[in-house]
Amino acid sequence: MKVVQIGVGGWGKNHARILSQIGVLTAICDVDSNKAKEVGTKYSVNHYSSLDLLLESEKFDAAIVCTPTSTHFSIATNLLQQKKNVFVEKPMTYLSHEGEHLRNVAHKNKVVLTCGYVERFNPAVGLVKEYVKSKRFGELIMLEFHRENRMPLHIKDVGIIYDTSVHDIDTAMWLFDDTPEVVFARSGKIRHDHEDFATIVLGFKDNKIAIISSNWITPTRIRKFEAVCGDAIISSDFISQEVKIITENGIEIPKKEIEEPLLLEIKNFLAACEGKEELLVKPEQAVNTTKIAEAALLSSQKGTPIYLDLK
Repeated sequence: MKVVQIGVGGWGKNHARILSQIGVLTAICDVDSNKAKEVGTKYSVNHYSSLDLLLESEKFDAAIVCTPTSTHFSIATNLLQQKKNVFVEKPMTYLSHEGEHLRNVAHKNKVVLTCGYVERFNPAVGLVKEYVKSKRFGELIMLEFHRENRMPLHIKDVGIIYDTSVHDIDTAMWLFDDTPEVVFARSGKIRHDHEDFATIVLGFKDNKIAIISSNWITPTRIRKFEAVCGDAIISSDFISQEVKIITENGIEIPKKEIEEPLLLEIKNFLAACEGKEELLVKPEQAVNTTKIAEAALLSSQKGTPIYLDLK
């Protein structure tokens, strides 16, 4: 496999590190020629400041796109039309109909398209998914997510719902193995151009619910969630990957290996490109996450719930 990295800003640098680590990084591309040169030199690969020049000069199988959300659609469309497998960082697009178009182009050209919802690959989330699927602690009833931090300096074009809340929207749908029927949200801005705090309520069938609270106001970095099941509360920390199970018999902290979610995510993408594994984050799931983010923004503007009919 030969893979190119497009965009080497804050999160893109991590992708480049892992691609180099597993020996598949072929070239770097970034509109900032100094950044492209710095990262390209670091990993001893060619570097470009133009996507057209990269396409003309390099032979590769797949591309990872870590550019601003507003550029995802045009860059991914170009790559998919060239019959390249494409990984797009979250959210896949700012508008859901653009994501649907990308999915159709990928299908037409018989290439892999996925989106970077990295928490699905977090071992802590994976363990909770196992418990939910097996119903070891009863039926999953409610999820509650808390994600707090100062605003990342590299985020310029979206607010907290599209940059941060989408992680938990995707995780909620994955754990419930369902799409929500209704979305209600409140959001606002204090220090930034876009919304910098939001609380989103996702209503699933059978009165199941997910509550997602995110903000760029508090100075502490918190990324936690709780899964309320019929016979236990399972709490988890996305950062430490610790899982704690609270039942009427006490507290259990299962032991498991700590792994880097981004490494697992990239390996899944590459294996799917080679037909060795099933893609964990399918393009239609990424489109649904964008549809829910759209609904959350609309709900917060109108002050009313938004009802959805997602496939």
